[in-house]
Amino acid sequence: MSSALAAAQAGDYQLALTLWEPLAHAGNARAQNNIAACFAEGLGVARNLVLAVKWLTPAANAGDPVAQRNLATLYFKGEGVEPDELRAAALYRSAAEQGDGPAQDMLSWMLLEGEAIARDVSGARRFALAAAAQGVASAMTRMGMLYHNALGVERDPVEAARWWRRGAEAGDADGQAMLGAALHLGSGVERDSIEALVWLTRAATGGSQLSAPFIETVRESLSAGDIAEARRRAELPVKSWEKTP
Repeated sequence: MSSALAAAQAGDYQLALTLWEPLAHAGNARAQNNIAACFAEGLGVARNLVLAVKWLTPAANAGDPVAQRNLATLYFKGEGVEPDELRAAALYRSAAEQGDGPAQDMLSWMLLEGEAIARDVSGARRFALAAAAQGVASAMTRMGMLYHNALGVERDPVEAARWWRRGAEAGDADGQAMLGAALHLGSGVERDSIEALVWLTRAATGGSQLSAPFIETVRESLSAGDIAEARRRAELPVKSWEKTP
């Protein structure tokens, strides 16, 4: 497994697959997951989502949390298999309960949305906290939304902004948008239109639609020099200039 991983990290996926294959046939769940990942992403082999599902299924059934999360994603998206959000939720939950951060994040989202599975705000918060503790940026942003919307907690603009900043600094575009909005409105943080535009610009670049209602309004409130300064800061690496409270 170590040699295969080293080969994959070096970009030699054909060698990695050669090393993983006998292990996978012998029942090694992580090797099965890794072969599936190569088929899912077209690494060293032609992309084939049906084969990805084929390899992931025994690995997930064996209890491998990464395989469970990856198979859940295919069921959720309907890739290589008929879409089945209930099956996806069950797999995400199994992986989440084993401590897989991305699975915790996705399960948190599904519990909050309450579409495929029953809405459970308390559970959504529990799994978001667990994922955030593992550095999952989108879970940090979701925690901010819980405090902003008083979902399972008392409304707390300061706590919401604190979580949004964590998500923003970790690279989540929606967290950047919400932090920018908070800075524009002075909600939970001191009002700062230049910093607001920095984060809103980053959010827009990252594809967040949440920046759209605010970014032009903030621009109109600033001078040309301030806009240029915000643009300059937005192009810097995150945390290279911000002061985290």
